[in-house]
Amino acid sequence: MGLQGRKILIGITGSIAAYKIPFLIRLMVKQEAQVKILMTPSACDFVTPLTLATLSMNPVGIDPFDKASGQWHSHVDLANWADVMLFAPLSANTLAKMATGITDNLLTATYLAARCPVFFAPAMDVDMFKHPTTQQNIATLQSFGHTLIEPQVGELASGLCGEGRMEEPEKILNILIEHFQQSNSFAGKKVLITAGPTQEAIDPVRYIGNHSSGKMGFALAQVFAARGASVTLVTGPVTLSIHHPGVKRVDVVTAKEMHEKCMQLYRDMDIIIKAAAVADYRPSHIASGKIKKQEDTLHIGLEKTSDILYDIASTKLPGQVVVGFALETGDGEQNALAKLKNKNADIIVLNLASEEGSGFGVGTNKINIYDRNQQSRTFEMKPKADVARDIADYIFEFQAKNL
Repeated sequence: MGLQGRKILIGITGSIAAYKIPFLIRLMVKQEAQVKILMTPSACDFVTPLTLATLSMNPVGIDPFDKASGQWHSHVDLANWADVMLFAPLSANTLAKMATGITDNLLTATYLAARCPVFFAPAMDVDMFKHPTTQQNIATLQSFGHTLIEPQVGELASGLCGEGRMEEPEKILNILIEHFQQSNSFAGKKVLITAGPTQEAIDPVRYIGNHSSGKMGFALAQVFAARGASVTLVTGPVTLSIHHPGVKRVDVVTAKEMHEKCMQLYRDMDIIIKAAAVADYRPSHIASGKIKKQEDTLHIGLEKTSDILYDIASTKLPGQVVVGFALETGDGEQNALAKLKNKNADIIVLNLASEEGSGFGVGTNKINIYDRNQQSRTFEMKPKADVARDIADYIFEFQAKNL
């Protein structure tokens, strides 16, 4: 299928690597893609708009208003036009603007309006690339669900040799082709995903909860929707937002509310992913008024909450795939395999909260996946957006082998 008919919006920023983009455009046009170009003013110092307009067969946008032609470039229209937005090369300066929401030119304004998948290929000197600020900004974009096209090690414009060289056009082309090949891998599938914590009230102002941010569940919802699925995201109280039209969000607070909603929905789903950190216990009695600080000790009786994963997996319908998560602090594999068996799940995703950079409240995760066919796979520490892609790939392969 390649890129035939695909609409690709390329953002070019001020980097010497911009000289490679004419070659990339020619490759895309040969694939019968529709290509439009946006440039920052400094990018014009490295490659001319005339060259890019000639190769792409479309006018190049630099300023919101083109005084010479009298043409207005609507950043909203450009963002809505694109099937994918590619930043190549991406300078440290524009990277920082994207991470912080600064819109001082047409390119960054279009970026903020974009709802399509975003790919970015940094290009800069090795010390700039390795600087903590740059690395943090890259992590921020990845946390948004954007895909990093990692720079390579090689000769740089400074004369140094190191990491920071933009990936070659042929490889960027193949990455986009692979993206579109995967974009319909879950077309027609209905996916139920739970995310975030639950809050179990002690009194009108206090509750029992946990540190889950919901990032993993939201990343999964974004990935499955991007690959064509119709996603229902049932989430506990989080500060996250999601804007993909393929995601229907349902907000709940307590474990009981999440259980009730999931039990209402799951029979109509093809895939159920339990990524939420649901409370195992709740107060057996909720005080009607705020509990005053009077006694030296306070005893709160607790009772078990319903087990959503078990209740769904034990009554799942033929063809449904049920995926659970196991957050452990020790004996991870043993506990994950026990959960896989005891809950009657098809797949368990294990991550160890004891490992730095893994677990609640962080942007990265390190996982192992186990399935009921006694297959397993271990993954490196990655941003949660990339982890979500690994999980989706595993589920796709599992379905292909078992259904």
